[in-house]
Amino acid sequence: MSGLPEENDSVARESRGIQSIEVGGQLLRALAHFGRPTALKDLAREAGMNAAKAHPYLVSFGKLGLIQQDPATGYYGLGPLALQLGLISLQQVDPIRLATAELPRLAQAIGHTVGVAIWGNRGPTFVRLEEGPTAVHVNMRHGTVVSVRGTASGRLFAAFMPREQVLAALATESGHRTAKLDAALQADLTRIREDRFCSLVDGSVHGITALSAPVFDGFGKMVLALTAIGPSATLPASTKSAAARELTRAATAISGQLGARTSQAQAD
Repeated sequence: MSGLPEENDSVARESRGIQSIEVGGQLLRALAHFGRPTALKDLAREAGMNAAKAHPYLVSFGKLGLIQQDPATGYYGLGPLALQLGLISLQQVDPIRLATAELPRLAQAIGHTVGVAIWGNRGPTFVRLEEGPTAVHVNMRHGTVVSVRGTASGRLFAAFMPREQVLAALATESGHRTAKLDAALQADLTRIREDRFCSLVDGSVHGITALSAPVFDGFGKMVLALTAIGPSATLPASTKSAAARELTRAATAISGQLGARTSQAQAD
């Protein structure tokens, strides 16, 4: 029992922070939220303080290089140190590793097989799979390249990837030298971009539903797809289903870890 006070003191020391840094940090959060150079009064309001209180923090952040003030407009934007930290962070973060860590929890929460797909040299490629409680009989494993047109992951990538890459993958898939997007597919891709989500029933395999949500990086580029696959009888295709919401929440959270702002990553 005599060791408990010391243990409690150690925990307290680990959790104790510097309040002034936390207060000033709200201004950095506000600047990240706006995503552009912003006036002092707007930053202060977003951070929940008045301009007089906010200004000294911004002066100190400026001396550190975290922010800089435009001499012409007076607006505050990110400084060179913030940019350096951001670039280093992007180099250190591996989107596949982040998504893979989520798969076991996601498979249990959704109740079906989930996977991570990236855009590889030959098109949409599954690099990680996690089986759920409900078995799905689909011939797929790590490294499987899937159809652009016939899978939820493929259509999701087609909606956000550069068109020339999508057309090249479609041409390879069809065995023709060139390919084009027909009106029906174009309409579907427009809907997918608006929803930031794709659901597909009876795509490559009859009786199977697939749901797919995009993960974006800090530059707004889609870097991978989180996909759930299951029997149509037990995996609803609705974008409002519990499975779809769970998949979207996970994709949005990973996007945030990669530096995507909420407005970029959030799927409605």
